Amino acid sequence: MRFIIFATIFLSVMALLSLFISRRFIRKLHFSKRVKRYLNLFLLVNLFGVVAYMFVRYNPSVPNWAYFLLSLPIGIIFLLFIATIFYEFFAFIINKTPVSEKRRDFFKKGLDIGAVAVAGSINAKAMYNAKHIELEKVTVKIKKLKNSYKIIQLSDVHIGGLVDKTFIANLVKRVNTLNADIVVITGDLVDTKMKYAKPALDELKNLSSKYGTYFIVGNHEYFHDVQAIINYVNSLGIKTLENENVYIGEKDKGFYLAGVYDIFGNRINAYIPDLKKALEGTDDAPKVLLAHQPRYIKEIDQKVDLVLSGHTHGGQIAPFNLLVKLQQPYVKGLNQHNEDTQIYVNKGTGFWGPPMRLGASSEISEITIIPA
Repeated sequence: MRFIIFATIFLSVMALLSLFISRRFIRKLHFSKRVKRYLNLFLLVNLFGVVAYMFVRYNPSVPNWAYFLLSLPIGIIFLLFIATIFYEFFAFIINKTPVSEKRRDFFKKGLDIGAVAVAGSINAKAMYNAKHIELEKVTVKIKKLKNSYKIIQLSDVHIGGLVDKTFIANLVKRVNTLNADIVVITGDLVDTKMKYAKPALDELKNLSSKYGTYFIVGNHEYFHDVQAIINYVNSLGIKTLENENVYIGEKDKGFYLAGVYDIFGNRINAYIPDLKKALEGTDDAPKVLLAHQPRYIKEIDQKVDLVLSGHTHGGQIAPFNLLVKLQQPYVKGLNQHNEDTQIYVNKGTGFWGPPMRLGASSEISEITIIPA
């Protein structure tokens, strides 16, 4: 029932956005009726693609090429909607500019051709961006830390669909070239049923680092049997931090790495984050906390030097980042929260929904913590 309600609302929104694009953009173009008919037909087919995507989202039997085509329409509608807003703005300026009708008509035709070209180019660029994972390097100073350590952070991989065994195998190879002290995965690793995710997860056994790989659950793990995911990840030699901590590095020269469950656990009253338990026994030593959602930082009432989060995808497709900002205090990158605590937000190593990114690249974070 919950899926039916969500699907109905979501498809209604997509249909309304498509209608808006048709009425406020395509209808106003100085193109022939035949061309505009084709553009509207594309919109209609695209909308049917959204419907189909709702049914194939968690079906691994769908070939990758078909899954790719069906996962694009959501992003295309969103980007065309944004393009329509800009088109309306510039069309308004042209209409209010005191020039002759002939010159105004010339500007309007130029706007029409330019708008269609830019809209197509932006969609193509967004698809290109999703295929390329950037390495983001950052150095963080931590008080009382005696040695430097290199942390590689992955987040929001979203195994399922296009993020398959091949994707993870290539990711692991790249991470292994970075010579990490530790690798951390800050949630939303799995986004499909476990029986479909296992081949891709198995590739993570090949991750290599000096002190091992550590994982915390994100909100999406709660949708696919969180305990089964924890158990399987642990079986791969990856330690899931469940409101607990481990000491990393040489005695008295390292730091405590702690991890909490995601705040989604508060909604289902299970696997609830417990910071007090996670930091038990850490005393006044340097501390790095893994917490999937940046807004968990509001719950921190003890000294934590660095929080590593994900969840936001950096907005994934601009200007969606502005909406994310309404829910999360930090969207991406390194931020100074207060005198004692910094937070780094990974923009996501994979993607959710459409394989598109605009203004927020996929990333592997190379975080070097050094003595302050």
